[in-house]
Amino acid sequence: MNKAYLSEILETRKEDFISISKDIWSHPELSLQEYHAAEVYTAFLRKEGFHVETGLNGIETAFSGTFGSGRPVIGVLGEFDALDGLSQEACLAERKPIRRGDCGHGCGHNLLGAAALAAAVAIKEYLKERGSGTVIFYGCPGEEGGAAKAFMAHDGAFTELDAALTWHPESVNEIVSGSCQASLQKEFKFVGCSSHAAGAPQKGRSGLDAAELMNLGAQYLREHLAPGDMVHYCFTNSGGLSPNVVQAEARVLYMVRSSTVKGAKDVLRRVEKIAEGAAMMTDTTLTRRFIDGTSDTLPNHTLERVLWKNFSEAQLPAYTSEEWSLAEAISATCEQDPLPGSFCHDDAEASAFVAKASENGTRALNDFLIPYVPSKRLRPGSTDVGDVSHRTPTAQIHVACFPAGTPGHSWQLTSMAVSSIAHKGMLLAAKVLAASMYDLFESPELLAEAKTEFHCAAGEFLSPIEDGAVPTLPGSEF
Repeated sequence: MNKAYLSEILETRKEDFISISKDIWSHPELSLQEYHAAEVYTAFLRKEGFHVETGLNGIETAFSGTFGSGRPVIGVLGEFDALDGLSQEACLAERKPIRRGDCGHGCGHNLLGAAALAAAVAIKEYLKERGSGTVIFYGCPGEEGGAAKAFMAHDGAFTELDAALTWHPESVNEIVSGSCQASLQKEFKFVGCSSHAAGAPQKGRSGLDAAELMNLGAQYLREHLAPGDMVHYCFTNSGGLSPNVVQAEARVLYMVRSSTVKGAKDVLRRVEKIAEGAAMMTDTTLTRRFIDGTSDTLPNHTLERVLWKNFSEAQLPAYTSEEWSLAEAISATCEQDPLPGSFCHDDAEASAFVAKASENGTRALNDFLIPYVPSKRLRPGSTDVGDVSHRTPTAQIHVACFPAGTPGHSWQLTSMAVSSIAHKGMLLAAKVLAASMYDLFESPELLAEAKTEFHCAAGEFLSPIEDGAVPTLPGSEF
C-alpha cells in the first residue's frame, strides 16, 4: 500500500466523514458537555474495529480509539466542542442565529475531529497490511474551556506515543511552527453580607466592591508585567440586579498568559495577592478555584518537515463559482488581514510569495500553500496541544476551510464550518495527516530524529495543572 491508496480511501469514504462533521455541527455542545459528539465518535470507531476506551483520566467526554499493536505508536488528536453564543444559520453572509443565545461551531471543531478521525481510519487500512504499528485517535473535549489535553498530560497521557499530529481549520494553508503562550485560569469568589444600600449601608460587606477593587489592582499590575505577559478577566457573577441591595457575593474569572508555564505561574501569584488585598479592604471572604491551564507549544521541526513534504505534494482544492461567490460575501463582512498567514512575516521570500498569491490580501479564498518557515517565535493565544507537545514530539497544520479574513470565534466561521469549502479543506487535512503518519511508520529514522529534537528541547515537564484539580467550567457553584 502507498500514500496514493490512502488518498483513494479518503476520497471513497469522504461522505462518511462529511456526515459526521455535519452531525457535530448540527448538535453543538459546550466544553466538557460533548455527550452527543462522544457517542457519535465512539460508535463509529467501534464499527471500524478500533478498541475504544471512554472516560479517560476521569473526564466523561474524553476517549480514545486504538488500532494495531506494537511500535511505533502514532497519535492523532481530535476536538469537537463548540462556543457559547455563536449559533448561526449555515452558509449565510449575515448574522442570523438558529436560536439566539445557543452555542455554535465558531472554531470549526466539527471539522477538526472529523478529519483527524478520517486520517486514523485511512491509516488503519495500511496497518492491517503492515502487520505492526499502532494508531490512536484521541477524542479531546474542552479545548475552548476545560483544557482536557492538559489534564490528561498532567496524569501521564500521551507518553505512550512516539509522535502526535493534529490540525486546525483556518483561512490559510500552512505548517504551524513556533510556540504559543502558556495560560492559567482561576476563579475568585468574594462573599460578604447584604444589607439595605440606603437604610443600613454600614451593615453590608460587598463582594462586588471586592471584585472591582481586584480588577483595579490588576490594571495597575499590567504596567509591571514582562513583555508578552497578559492578564484577562470577566465577571461570572456580578452580584445581582438590585442596586439598592449591597451585593453580598461576586465572582470574577482571571486568565493569565506568559511564554512559559513558570512565567504564567509567577503572574498568577501576583494576581492572587491582589485578590487577597481586595478581600482585606472590603472585609469579605475570598475563595478561589483553579479552572484550567495550558502549556506553551514545543515546536518539532522534524515533524513539521514531514507535514510540509506531504502538504506540498497534495492537490489543493478547486472551488466552484458558487463557492467563490459565497466566500466573497462572507469575506466582505470581515476585516481583512494585510497579509494572510502566521509565519510568512519571518521570511522575506515567503512574505513576497504570499503577497503575490493573495493579491496583497484581497482574494476571498487563500487557495495556495504558504511556504514553510521554521520558527521558534512566540505567537499570541494558547492551546492544550502545547501540553501534548511536552509529552511527545508533536506537530500540526492549518488548512483553509474559511474565506480570507474570517476571524476565529465568530458567527461567520460558524456559518462556513458546514460549507462545501470547509469540507474540501477537511478532506485535504485528512490526506496530509494520513500521508505524514505513513511516512513516520515507514521511516524509523524520521521518528528517531523527531525524538532527539524533542529530548534536546523538552526538559522537565512543568504541568500548568494544579495537583488534585479536575476539569471545571467557570461560573458553576463552588
